[in-house]
This record gives sequence, structure tokens and C-alpha cells, in this order.
Amino acid sequence: MNIQKPLAVIGTNAWGSSAYGKLIRGNSVDDETLIASMKTAKEKDMLIFDLAQDYGFGKAQKMVGKFGTQDIYISSKFTPFRKYHAGQVRKSLERDLSEFRRSYVDIYWLHLPMDIEQNLSEMIQLYHEGKIRNIGISNFILEECKKAKSILDRAGIPLYGVQNHYSLINREWEEKGVVDWCRENHISFWAWAVLEEGMLTDPRVKSSKSIMKLMFQRKREQLHSLYVLMHHIGKHYQITIPQVAMAFCASKGIVPVCGCRKPYQVEQLYEATNIQLSAKEIALLEQEANQCNVKILGSDMFRFMVR
Repeated sequence: MNIQKPLAVIGTNAWGSSAYGKLIRGNSVDDETLIASMKTAKEKDMLIFDLAQDYGFGKAQKMVGKFGTQDIYISSKFTPFRKYHAGQVRKSLERDLSEFRRSYVDIYWLHLPMDIEQNLSEMIQLYHEGKIRNIGISNFILEECKKAKSILDRAGIPLYGVQNHYSLINREWEEKGVVDWCRENHISFWAWAVLEEGMLTDPRVKSSKSIMKLMFQRKREQLHSLYVLMHHIGKHYQITIPQVAMAFCASKGIVPVCGCRKPYQVEQLYEATNIQLSAKEIALLEQEANQCNVKILGSDMFRFMVR
């Protein structure tokens, strides 16, 4: 696969401890199931796995490192939780590399727009050392994206991508100009939480209860008309409601990052992102989503952490 133009990315936020899996997704999966999911992803040429140190209560990265990373692409992140101090990016990356049991990461994201110049300067140095192959930014507004690109441009390094929350019912990064800016500058736009913590799944299908689903369950009724439309469109392509949400992103040139803990979930993501919805179908989905006017996570849910 071409890392510069992925159709989709395997998310690992719920990989790791069984307690974390039960808390976030309502159930846990064993190592054998995760290994089988990685095998299926490789067979489908979906080779990018998106990780971070805190995923799975700190176990996801160690798990993937143990399973083997020699034939996959690793996407990981530096999250600046506090004011900048020299060497913090290098120290964090060294921990990542130790957990991955390899000498470089394929994509490294500045996870929050804090101390942008200082943190990117360290990432640039690590890029020149070959420890980072591509540099991205996450949870950035448009002006912060432009600033980051300018810093990287001066160093002669392309900005690989922007990774923000985006879904059928949360398209604020289009309204705020980030998606168009990425297209104009040939920068990949990755969307996390495409299924809105399970809210863009079929309400008729019984699933395990999780803290996230319980938090937002009352909003399901408000999305009824959207579910009906998604089901109708899905029948045409022989795909499910969550697959319509995935296909919606892919059809607009947006890369969906979807949590896949089980092989069938990998297969569903692959099927969905190889479907091109029509312009009319996209417009109908957007119109219905607007009329429902339901927000789950919000595009700027992490802004409170930016200092």
C-alpha cells in the first residue's frame, strides 16, 4: 500500500488491558483475536496501525510490539500534557521505539497544538536522524495547521497529515476550512471517532454495554431518521449502517481511523472504504444529519487541554 494515500487506518484505542476494553467497548478480546485481526489487515493491505502511549491503559503499543511490527506501518503520537521542556519529544519517542521494538516510526503526530514550534523542532531533528519517517499534527484548528506547515516548510519537510475528529454527524472541520485546506495542500486528513463511540451503528443490533454507549444512549432516538436513511443506502451496496458511516468518509477523500479488534471488523472497514457513494447519496446523508442536529463528542473536545 501507499502510505501517502491510505484508504483507511486500523485504530487501536481499545487494544490492551481487558479492563480497558470492557470499560470503553463493553467487552474485551484476547491476544489471539487481536493477532488474527492484524493478519486480516495485512491480507487486505491495510497496514497502518494508529497508536498512542495511553491507549489500552498503556498496553496497546507494547502489545503491537510483541506481536511484531516488521511488516506494518506504525503511526504514533507525542502528547504534550505540560509546558515544554527540552528533550521531551525525544524521550517520549525513545519509549515508543522501545515498546515497538524497532528503530523508527512511520508517522509521528504532535497530538495537541501546544508549544508548536518547540515540539516540532524536536520532531524535525528526529526526522533527520531517521527515527521519524513522516510528521503529522492532531486536534489542530486551521491557523495552527498553517503555522505547523510553515515550520516544516522551512525545514524542507512536508506536513504528512492532520488527524482530527470527524464523522457524518460532526463535519465542523469542513465548515472551519481544515478539510479543504488539506486538499489544496495535498495533505492527508484522517478522521478519528468516525462511528461516534458506537452511536453510528445499527440500533437494532444488540451489543455489549460500555460507559461510552451509556453516556450517549439517549441520543439514539434523535438519530432515528438518519439510521433509516443509512440502512436504505446500505442495502443498495449490501453494507451495514456503520459501514455507510465509514464509506461516507472514504468517498469524500477522508481517511477513517476505525477501531478494529476483531477480524470481521477489519473486513467491514475494507469493504466500506472500497465503496464510492454517489454525490446525491452524500448530499442526502449530510442533509439528514444536519436535520437531526445531534452532537456526540464535538470537534474541539480536547481544546480544554490546550494552554
